[in-house]
Amino acid sequence: MTGQTIRAAQVAALSDDFSSVQIVDLPLDAPTPDEVRVTMKAVAINYPDVLMVKGGYQFKPPLPYIVGMEGSGVVNAVGANVTDWHVGDEVIVGGRAGLMAEQLCVPAAGLRKKPTGLNFQEAAGYTTVALTAYVALVPRGHLEAGETLLVHGAAGGVGIAAVELGKHLGATVIATASSEEKRALCLEKGADHVLSPTGGFREQVKDLTGGRGADVIYDPVGGDVFDESVRCINWGGRLLVIGFAGGRIPTVSANMPLIKGFSVVGVRAGEYGRRNPDKGAKAMAAIMQLADDGVIKPPVGASFPLEQAVDALRNLDTRQALGKTVVTLNG
Repeated sequence: MTGQTIRAAQVAALSDDFSSVQIVDLPLDAPTPDEVRVTMKAVAINYPDVLMVKGGYQFKPPLPYIVGMEGSGVVNAVGANVTDWHVGDEVIVGGRAGLMAEQLCVPAAGLRKKPTGLNFQEAAGYTTVALTAYVALVPRGHLEAGETLLVHGAAGGVGIAAVELGKHLGATVIATASSEEKRALCLEKGADHVLSPTGGFREQVKDLTGGRGADVIYDPVGGDVFDESVRCINWGGRLLVIGFAGGRIPTVSANMPLIKGFSVVGVRAGEYGRRNPDKGAKAMAAIMQLADDGVIKPPVGASFPLEQAVDALRNLDTRQALGKTVVTLNG
């Protein structure tokens, strides 16, 4: 302990309306020999953060806990055994929870260098979206140049990353998004075609693909979007299940994949790395190279100060933001 205190966004109890998220003062710790202490500059809000507060995510941290799974900042102290990091280094910090604090101590081995092409807000929201898109489209979806990729929820963080990576891999990208403003962002990020999911998209996808359907479908929405995706997927296609932001977890009759020869593929990018550490390390190295090359650059659609952490969570929960939602700290 240093005798100093820092502010953090802490979840005191589970709540559907985020009213249990409070800004609290906590002791400022000194780093242990294998830790560094980071002055946090930005923390991204991800959908799992929203679900955790509500108690609906598979990982349930013990209460109370600090919000935030990924962020960025500057090293301000290093432990006695740390040689790879120095005071002043700009870093990306990741974890399952606990990052939305003005300063925090983290294992030195878990840090990554912040790409120079990303500012702190962009870097804070980079890892989850880029890793999700990469694991989905490359080792899980096997997207090939010349194929057609259909991206749902394409104006959100994981959607935009899939649009950008899909174009980089040589695919024709069809993006669906719920408003004209969101569809304009998808075009700006490289989508070849944009569609509204309202009223159905099956026939439009069929028309754009000469009747074949999409080869790879990237679905973080679920519900009715998943159901209709089954009806516009190509023979041998891969329907990637990313999440269920639409609320309803859909089902598919086994005869549909049989008749149409497609696969339903679950994507959990973090678990992919935890269960396959070597493959996970390769995927992480790949997305950091993509950042250096400027292939994926997450747009920040909404930014809130620490005092408005609840508003940031609600912003993502109601799907208001274009791109990433972040909380900024320390100027």
